[in-house]
Amino acid sequence: MREKIVDLPRLCEAVAAARAAGRKVVFTNGCFDLLHRGHLHVLREAKARGDLLVVGVNSDRSVRGLKGPGRPILSEEERLELIAALEMVDYVVLFDAPDPYDVIAAVRPDVLVKGGDWAESEIVGADIVIGDGGTVCVVPYLKGFSTSEIIARIRS
Repeated sequence: MREKIVDLPRLCEAVAAARAAGRKVVFTNGCFDLLHRGHLHVLREAKARGDLLVVGVNSDRSVRGLKGPGRPILSEEERLELIAALEMVDYVVLFDAPDPYDVIAAVRPDVLVKGGDWAESEIVGADIVIGDGGTVCVVPYLKGFSTSEIIARIRS
C-alpha cells in the first residue's frame, strides 16, 4: 500500500511506463477529509474510465486554505494512507497548492474526473486535458454524502 504513495517525479515515471504499455491514465483529486461513500463512488467511476487511476490529495495546509481553520479532520498522512488502501487506486500524490493544476500539467492524464458538485467549466486542469485530446468527466453527485454535510450532522 505505501508503494502507491509517490512524489511527483516518481509518479511521472510510472505514468510514462503505463502509457508506453498502452494504458489509459485517469486523474482525480480532492481533500478526502473523512472518507465516505461519495468519495468511493467517484473513485470507482474514475477507475472505470481507464487503466491507471492517479489520485491527488490536498496537503493539510492546502485543506486549511480551502476549508478553514477547523480542517482537515484527518492528517495528510492518514488521508494518503486511506486512499492508497483502496483497491481501485493505483497511485496517490500529495500536493500543497490550492489546486492540482501543476500536477495535472505534469501527469497529462487522458481522463480527468471530478464529482458532480463541480461544473465542467470550473474543473481545474480541464484545459490541459482537453487540449491534449483527452476527456473530462463529471460523476453525478450522491446527495447527502459530502464531508461538510457529515461534519454538520455530527455537530448537530
